[in-house]
Amino acid sequence: MGHFMISQNSENKCCSPCRLANTLKSYGIQKGERVAIYMPVSPMAVAAMLACARIGAVHTVVFAGFSSEALAGRIQDAQSKFVITCNQGVRGGRIFDLKSTVDKAVKSCPSVRHVFVAKRTNNSVPMGKLDISLDEVMVGQSPVCAPEPMDSEEMLFMLYTSGSTGKPKGIVHTQAGYLLYASLTHQYVFDYTPGDVFGCVADIGWITGHSYVVYGPLCNGATSVLFESTPVYPNPGRYWETVQRLRINQFYGAPTAIRLLLKEEENWVKKYDRSSLKTLASVGEPINHEAWEWFHNVVGDGRCPLVDTWWQTETGGVCIAPLPAEPGAEIRPAMAMRPFFGIQPALLGEKGIFTCLFVGALCISQPWPGMARTIFGDHQRFVDAYFKPYQGQYFTGDGAYRTEDGYYQITGRMDDVINISGHRLGTAEIEDALDEHPDVPETAVIGIPHEIKGEGKTPDKSASCESISSVFFKVVKRLPKTRSGKIMRRILRKVAMQDTSNLGDVSTLDDPSVVTEIIEAHKCYRSHAAKK
Repeated sequence: MGHFMISQNSENKCCSPCRLANTLKSYGIQKGERVAIYMPVSPMAVAAMLACARIGAVHTVVFAGFSSEALAGRIQDAQSKFVITCNQGVRGGRIFDLKSTVDKAVKSCPSVRHVFVAKRTNNSVPMGKLDISLDEVMVGQSPVCAPEPMDSEEMLFMLYTSGSTGKPKGIVHTQAGYLLYASLTHQYVFDYTPGDVFGCVADIGWITGHSYVVYGPLCNGATSVLFESTPVYPNPGRYWETVQRLRINQFYGAPTAIRLLLKEEENWVKKYDRSSLKTLASVGEPINHEAWEWFHNVVGDGRCPLVDTWWQTETGGVCIAPLPAEPGAEIRPAMAMRPFFGIQPALLGEKGIFTCLFVGALCISQPWPGMARTIFGDHQRFVDAYFKPYQGQYFTGDGAYRTEDGYYQITGRMDDVINISGHRLGTAEIEDALDEHPDVPETAVIGIPHEIKGEGKTPDKSASCESISSVFFKVVKRLPKTRSGKIMRRILRKVAMQDTSNLGDVSTLDDPSVVTEIIEAHKCYRSHAAKK
């Protein structure tokens, strides 16, 4: 078992997964029951995950920034009887209430019997009849808890992803296969060796946090960093100050954060000692060339392999990445490149035929240990979403192309591929070109129907740009992002199509008010265009 290093400057409380496991058992939590965890990145949150796993309970971690409605929907769908939370959270210098959000959520969740409340701050919060002070009740529990024997295919955890229909999907991962895959990918994709300090700055509310903050590193006995802050608090050097202070060897972050930081002065990076770094890695979406070059050359001084990892909540762990590879093997900028052990990618055409070309729908042809087993309570939805589009194949939803050398480049979501006069263009490729402009912090490209050409491109930019030919550029202050940094392009498409009555599930948005801003900006654009 590994251990954790804390990257924030607050007090590190001693949290025993076994004491917590015994506490949960004493309140009637049994094997197979679902436990909702609504907590910020913290030792206690990790202890809650491990305590559930130790007694055979199924944890479903809900990102501690979701609304009470989003939390309630996940509690209801999982039929959770128990919730573990904190009184408050601390992020980016701000304190935000968690307990009050849980209070609102459980009002519409009659299945909930108890709410366990841990202390992250010293501020008191109202406690009701369902509430139990976790710090108090854990004190008297034994520090030893025998692990519950589990079958390899029994549930380990559930994790919800957004659904375009408005109903989130409870993705189910099981015991042995997931843990094996998380362990192997952590070791080989990031070139982890015993004694390394592994720094993944993801929140535990996402699959990246599950696989590469908690389960993967701990299976390998690693030291894993918990990052509770933001990339720019108290300044844009926070990541690199953390690298220096904790002597981090592998740094794993999101392209959206890298794009944010590269606009700052390089001194925010170079003032800190980054000589401990051995491997850099990105996750969440394809990294554009500008961000890749900055990350590799400025942060890594051009000496650290930079691995662009492709995978999904449903895959459990990294499926395509530049490492592992032979020493000195080529790593191409902004390319995922090589399938991991046991992963057999396939590029399929529109009719499900293996394409002779080097571009198509990215599928996986055979099972692998870390793959999701079902959607909780709706296996048919699981089959329809992932296996029906291309019979006999796992459909990732992404497009890709394969080079003559057999390397894979992810082109983005298939529903983001634009068809113009019969030519299919990946939005990621267009965005990459637009992002090269120094005045453009971020770009989101979507396609809208055109009666002659099929679809037209509509880049929504967060910086000024002139209209060119039949391409429409809309300037907005912000883009709609999930809390993990992904741009929610389907919302932009609905706005462009003036179909805003049903935006689907928006609970994962970092700030839902941005949608209103974009709708108003689009109205102004249409009004201006009509006058012309």
